[in-house]
Amino acid sequence: MAAQQKSKKPQWVIGKERARRAAAAETLWLFGLHAVRDALANPVRDRLRLVVTRNALDRLGELHGMDPEVIDPRVFTKTVPLPDESVHQGAALEVKPLKWGGLSDVALREAPGEVRPLLVALDRVSDPHNVGAILRSAEVFGARAVIAPARHSAPETGALAKTASGALERQPYLRVPNLAEALNQLKQMGFTLIGLDGTGKTALPDLLAGLPDRAAICLVMGAEGPGMRELTMKSCDHVARIPFAADFGSLNVSNAAAVALYAGTR
Repeated sequence: MAAQQKSKKPQWVIGKERARRAAAAETLWLFGLHAVRDALANPVRDRLRLVVTRNALDRLGELHGMDPEVIDPRVFTKTVPLPDESVHQGAALEVKPLKWGGLSDVALREAPGEVRPLLVALDRVSDPHNVGAILRSAEVFGARAVIAPARHSAPETGALAKTASGALERQPYLRVPNLAEALNQLKQMGFTLIGLDGTGKTALPDLLAGLPDRAAICLVMGAEGPGMRELTMKSCDHVARIPFAADFGSLNVSNAAAVALYAGTR
């Protein structure tokens, strides 16, 4: 009797397993005193390796159980794989990306000091400095989370963390497989989706004034230049604009997010 051949796994199963192993092995380097200090203080951050200069070590304070590698400043960039332009201040920390759970986990949690349930959804905003600044504003104004598609958006990086000035450790940044599907799920959770675009016929303050005080809101924003994709805009309940004093007025996406978040808390 011929020996039975072992059944082969389908390619999609093999692909998912490879992706899972790659995610488990993924690490990133945070740099700069503020970003490293906040990551060290974050009890849910998986920290692997701390590299510092003597001067940085004296300024970091509590190391929360980490055993630092103290090195000469002249060989810092040769020891730690950071981009050439990184302002590292002599401190770098290798970590694993944060896990925030699923969409409902972040959308339905109450943020500390929130005035109303607020979310920010970003469509193809790929500049880590913009996303870092948006995370910082989201934390300041009590948003529950910043949501972005897994593809064509800024991943969690050292540059993003440094721009966020510590907010990355506390402010959920959730990257979802499909943004349009996530937006529809948010509607089902009771969120009103407001897209921000210069073509909006209603000014954002006027639109917000017509909503109940505690209405749950998701502010949806696109990348500078192309803006929101058509499907993303169609998913929104309203499209509004930020009013400017002159016809030529414009803001970059991080500044627009800060203005919109402030308006949402009024």
